[in-house]
Amino acid sequence: MKRRTFISNMLLAGAAVTAYPYLASAASNDLKDFDKWQLSDAEWRKRLNNVQYGVLRDEDTEPAYSNAMESNKRDGSYHCAGCDLEAYSSAHKFESGTGWPSFWQPINAKFVETKTDFRAIWPRTEVHCARCGGHQGHVFKDGPKPTGLRYCLNSAAIIFKAA
Repeated sequence: MKRRTFISNMLLAGAAVTAYPYLASAASNDLKDFDKWQLSDAEWRKRLNNVQYGVLRDEDTEPAYSNAMESNKRDGSYHCAGCDLEAYSSAHKFESGTGWPSFWQPINAKFVETKTDFRAIWPRTEVHCARCGGHQGHVFKDGPKPTGLRYCLNSAAIIFKAA
């Protein structure tokens, strides 16, 4: 083996060993397990304002085009307003023309749960925070590639944090 090849390989190995803890912790943060929140109604009322409570706990829907997050174009992430779980990224946000902030996927599928909503004329799929159970909005199969999904969220259900 040539000395140059040996030195190059040793430098690469050293870089890999040095970087591993950082890469492993970043990956585990993305995929970490979390405890589900179990708060009383009184605790939720103290934690949330009236609009947030209505959306997250009573599954209300904000009127279209009446919220600040729909037109937000800044880079950053969107966290659950109930428990601060980082669930959506501005990299996945798109203009849907519906009047609500829309994303084609969550940061991690583990961070959201779904259930069927029968309150409309036809069944829809509700989206809830996997940690606190807060209602965030609905998911529809009319989004852009690559997923074809549109996570249509209530502004009151999310908090934007700039990158």
